[in-house]
Amino acid sequence: MPGFLLHLGAGVTCVHAGQAMPSAPFPRVMLSKQPVTTVSAAYTVAGCVFNVSGSPCPCISAQWVTQATRVMANKQPVLLADSQAVCAPNGTGVLITTTQVRVKGM
Repeated sequence: MPGFLLHLGAGVTCVHAGQAMPSAPFPRVMLSKQPVTTVSAAYTVAGCVFNVSGSPCPCISAQWVTQATRVMANKQPVLLADSQAVCAPNGTGVLITTTQVRVKGM
């Protein structure tokens, strides 16, 4: 499905409201004056409050499992607004809340 491309300023959180940010966006492709993100850039999560039976088990990172199939940057698939990721160490997902709304990809 086509979706808007993610960039550094896109709103991405774990399902427990921890902020997720790309570790290395690709600076040679810009969207809304911010670098695009690719599947190779791991996302780090900060501020996750998830716990299991009173023991903290926060999301630390997110690894993307779906991405664009036709749009690449530096030979890496870009991330789309409908891309999905799995957080480590607890296996929950992420929520993409905001993106730029000018460039779509597949």
